Amino acid sequence: MPRPLSHADLSDFRARLCQAAEALFAAHGPEAVTMRQLATALGVSAMTPYTYFKDKDAILAAVRAAAFTRFAARLEAAYTGEAEPVAASNAVGAAYVAFAREEPAAYRLMFDLSQPTEDQYPELAAAGRRARATMTAHVKGLIDAGYLQGDPEMIGHIFWAAQHGAIVLEMAGKLPASVDPERLRVGVMAAVVRGLGMGR
Repeated sequence: MPRPLSHADLSDFRARLCQAAEALFAAHGPEAVTMRQLATALGVSAMTPYTYFKDKDAILAAVRAAAFTRFAARLEAAYTGEAEPVAASNAVGAAYVAFAREEPAAYRLMFDLSQPTEDQYPELAAAGRRARATMTAHVKGLIDAGYLQGDPEMIGHIFWAAQHGAIVLEMAGKLPASVDPERLRVGVMAAVVRGLGMGR
């Protein structure tokens, strides 16, 4: 008779399943990946994943929640690591880019995917809110210090949209060889900052 699985065993398998799912979802799109493929990637029976997750949508939600959590933690660490508002904002921007470049599969699943059932997964919704909050906190610091004026949430989304656009063009290989991705990103963000009146 097999021994009962411990909490550590369950957590370890869930983590390995999510890791395999992230790679498969990013490579083929969630709709093209089956539970059987996920089981095969882990070397287990086709029914084993159902022991840990209700269905593929639940796995996708868990994968995205974990990605948002890692992303938020990176941005939070960058923000709290700098006391001066401009330095903190720059650190958040650098952490954002580093995450996207180091974890492109997770980044795509976080921001380039619409999951209609997202509101059915509280952990995913909470992780998404936490990530969005990190993209507003550094802007509030700039406003409080007098560098910017306006709604921190809106300005945070302006920064986010600009950053995301440059990153996606880079990740999709849509930039010609003559355009350096980092120079483009810096130029876009500098233009946004000037447009918002910062540094005048």
